[in-house]
Amino acid sequence: MSSLLSHSKDQPRIRKSLSDSCPAPSTAATRSLGHDRLTRLSSSGSSDASSDKSTNHAESYFLRRENRLSAKKKAEEETLNSDYKKMYEKALATNQRLKSRLETSKQELTVIQNQLQRAQKEGSNDCGSNVLEAEKKVKAELKMENQRLKDENGALIRVITKLSK
Repeated sequence: MSSLLSHSKDQPRIRKSLSDSCPAPSTAATRSLGHDRLTRLSSSGSSDASSDKSTNHAESYFLRRENRLSAKKKAEEETLNSDYKKMYEKALATNQRLKSRLETSKQELTVIQNQLQRAQKEGSNDCGSNVLEAEKKVKAELKMENQRLKDENGALIRVITKLSK
């Protein structure tokens, strides 16, 4: 037996409250439990003053416990609600910021596309105009040479006709 006592002395005692060991019941269930316990306590049959004091003590204990649990539950709900509200507001702000960035990016893209189209048109016009100018020069040179050859051909025909007479 002394070994049992020494063993229990070596281990620290851990006290758990009812709220730590099980989830908090709803306030209606808590009231019902408290009322059932009070009814059992008051129906024990003793009518002396100490029994009344213990009943009052038990009643006040259950009322305090009920108030504590309901206050704790309300605080947890408010914390969760405020957390969700903060998360929602943060997500909304992020969403708005991203929408504005997207809109800005779209506008920049439109401007860059317009610049690219203008540059391509001007580039094709420049290349085309350079090619056209080169072709015009070649055409003019060919016309001049063709005219020169025609003139030379005409002169040769005249010479041949004079020689053949």
